[in-house]
Amino acid sequence: GGRGGVAGGCANHGMLTRRDGMRGRMMHVEQRMKRTSDEDENNSNRALLENINDRERESERVGVSVAAALAMRRQQQQQQNQQVHEALIDSFGRAHTYLRISLTERCNLRCTYCMPAAGVQLTPNDQLLTSAELERLTHLFASLGVRKLRLTGGEPTVRRDFDDIVQRMSAVPNLRMFCVTSNGIALKRKLPMLAASGVTRLNISLDTLDAAKFEKLARRPGLGLVLASLNAALERPSVFSPVKLNVVVMRGVNDDEIVEFVKLARDHEQLHVRFIEYMPFGGNNWSEPKFLPYADMKRTIEHSLGQPLVPVVDDNGGGATRRREEVWAHKTAKMYRMAGIKGRVGFVSSMSEHFCGGCTRLRLTADGNFKVCLFGTGEVSLRDAMRRGDSDQQLVQLIADAVQRKAFALGGSRDRFDI
Repeated sequence: GGRGGVAGGCANHGMLTRRDGMRGRMMHVEQRMKRTSDEDENNSNRALLENINDRERESERVGVSVAAALAMRRQQQQQQNQQVHEALIDSFGRAHTYLRISLTERCNLRCTYCMPAAGVQLTPNDQLLTSAELERLTHLFASLGVRKLRLTGGEPTVRRDFDDIVQRMSAVPNLRMFCVTSNGIALKRKLPMLAASGVTRLNISLDTLDAAKFEKLARRPGLGLVLASLNAALERPSVFSPVKLNVVVMRGVNDDEIVEFVKLARDHEQLHVRFIEYMPFGGNNWSEPKFLPYADMKRTIEHSLGQPLVPVVDDNGGGATRRREEVWAHKTAKMYRMAGIKGRVGFVSSMSEHFCGGCTRLRLTADGNFKVCLFGTGEVSLRDAMRRGDSDQQLVQLIADAVQRKAFALGGSRDRFDI
């Protein structure tokens, strides 16, 4: 019995030994698998870190990392907002620093996409803002944080006191950019006065390089006058830079001239040719078949000239490189350069890819209505407020209330079909 007990004990011991050995081997396998898993994870982490490092090194090669660029953008936005009165900051946090003033409803052309053939009913002269009222409002907006001013129309040069208005505006403090938009018909003789008054940026509207087509589109002759104004402006590169040539593109009307317009910038570094998508306005008989998206225009240019259009990011942001999409969200035009073209090519994609999200623009009509959006219907009469004796403080409150009502995009419309 004792032997049996000893024998049984030895057998049990052997079984325990084998179990311990098996357990040890299993633990060894588990440890090896864990080590392998850890190594795989470490390898994966190393690969991820290497990838991140590669991306960081690539970012450094182009100037600054994306993270740093975004941080810098946030800092710039905060700094900008600190310099802008709260009256000009809307409910989406957009600081409005750009004011466009229409000096007149009158125009010496009748462009088909802009005005009905019969013209428009003009506001009586006594209901238009006077030069003194324009000066007061410009001073007020500049004191609130507006830094860019553009005079437009109608056609601003046809207003009789245009020269006086320009000279008054040139004395407004804190403006960093003083710009004029014109159809070019009467612009050439105004260039010396504009240069002396500190205007540095010109926008010239021209939709065709064919004289017969020009007369059909504008319902007036004048292509030679516009080209003379353009060439005269380009002869003053130290004064007017850039000179922006705005081309409204309509399918089946002038889309066959896109490449010829690009060639105008071949020898002029300060010339920016900007193609504008055809936009709907009341009375211009807008139709979808005439609409040509900017992506189609871009493909036409690249195919015809055999060169890629390379995106340009230049936002005057202190030299920092920022992501293209971030910059373009705040810009009217998507800008490109191309080998063999000294100037730049741009696209104003108001319809296919609107840039409303970063809008910083405000508008004042010739009769004194304040508009916070080109497509919006809401207006506030600052003329009436001034003429009933409102103080600057009361005007600021009217401005602030309007800015707070600004919709995020397209004046509150859903898309171009809803405008």
